[in-house]
Amino acid sequence: MSLNKKSVDDFNAAGKRVLVRCDFNVPLKNGVITDETRIVAALPTINKLLNDGAKVILCSHLGKVKNGPNEGESLAPVAERLSEKLGKKVTFVADYNVTGADATAAVAAMKPGDVVLLQNTRFRGSEETKNGEAFSKELADLCDDYVCDAFGSSHRAHASVAGVTDFVRAKGGNCAVGYLMQKEINFLGNAVENPVRPFVAILGGAKVADKLNVINNLLEKCDTLIIGGGMAYTFLKAKGYEIGTSLCDNEKIDYCKEMMDKAEALGKKLLLPVDTVVTASFPDPIDAPIETEVFDSDKLPSDKMGMDIGPKTQALYAEAVKTAKTVVWNGPMGVFENPILAKGTIAVAAALAETDATTIIGGGDSAAAVNQLGFADKMSHISTGGGASLEFLEGKELPGVAAADEL
Repeated sequence: MSLNKKSVDDFNAAGKRVLVRCDFNVPLKNGVITDETRIVAALPTINKLLNDGAKVILCSHLGKVKNGPNEGESLAPVAERLSEKLGKKVTFVADYNVTGADATAAVAAMKPGDVVLLQNTRFRGSEETKNGEAFSKELADLCDDYVCDAFGSSHRAHASVAGVTDFVRAKGGNCAVGYLMQKEINFLGNAVENPVRPFVAILGGAKVADKLNVINNLLEKCDTLIIGGGMAYTFLKAKGYEIGTSLCDNEKIDYCKEMMDKAEALGKKLLLPVDTVVTASFPDPIDAPIETEVFDSDKLPSDKMGMDIGPKTQALYAEAVKTAKTVVWNGPMGVFENPILAKGTIAVAAALAETDATTIIGGGDSAAAVNQLGFADKMSHISTGGGASLEFLEGKELPGVAAADEL
């Protein structure tokens, strides 16, 4: 997948109707936005187009919309917050049809510097289906140019992410990426395809199954691969160790053996926990106080459950990070939601914060952990996409990136 894409800086938007696909999938509680990070992240692209004198039409999904259109998943609260952030009125088209007569009329009335926000794109069921051509064309009919700035949705070949580009391009319009997308491509894409070495990849999280292709792809690209989190116990079992009642993907034991053999054949380091923090059971609730013990990873008791990497492993992993020039991290080292079981994740985050390397956090739980533990401002880049980040790390082509014009 080519990463050299046309951006908002590469075409003149003055007087043009520009449709911008944002990621406004914000958390709501009783209709109130509880975290506006994604709204703030979209502002640089929107302001650039407004300063150019464009007519800016915004669209996004919100939630999963399993039971049809509903006010609980309307983008109305986003329009209100955006108006405050931009210091100007954002006209919201509440129509559940998204691109119907109300949207057409609102866009027709726009002047340069105006902003319109369409209703939740998933209110149109065809947004997510392969036969979404009609919706794609209707979106394209509203605009002259299209900008994708929703990295978190870029792994979906949806109408508002990829389908719309065919129709915009057919009438001579530009299909570009916004500043947020460009940043993701620059950091995540180039880290994997063209890393400054030594390149260290850290993978955690619960299941090996979730990261099969990521492990395989990164082993070919990185110099050192560090494994932590629940997935480490399947690797330890593959080495013949007792893992007690720890999480294990029994169907993936042979795969783990293959990956360890592959690392050896390629001359890559594959680091596994040398000691482990164990408990008698999973904490309930998840942040409840809990008694822990530490054992070497080859001496785990048969009736205990691994919950975090131990102090020797923390030092080993921190040492591996020290010499790196590029570090990509996806997945926590343990049950970081519990303060007692967060020490491994904190140790890795602290090691990344202290290194001079380019440090990239690959979305999802690792991004949540870095934010929650107070290390966010010390990282070079924190990805805004969970699933999209994983697919980028797998080496997959992302429809939302592929659909943008080449430079």
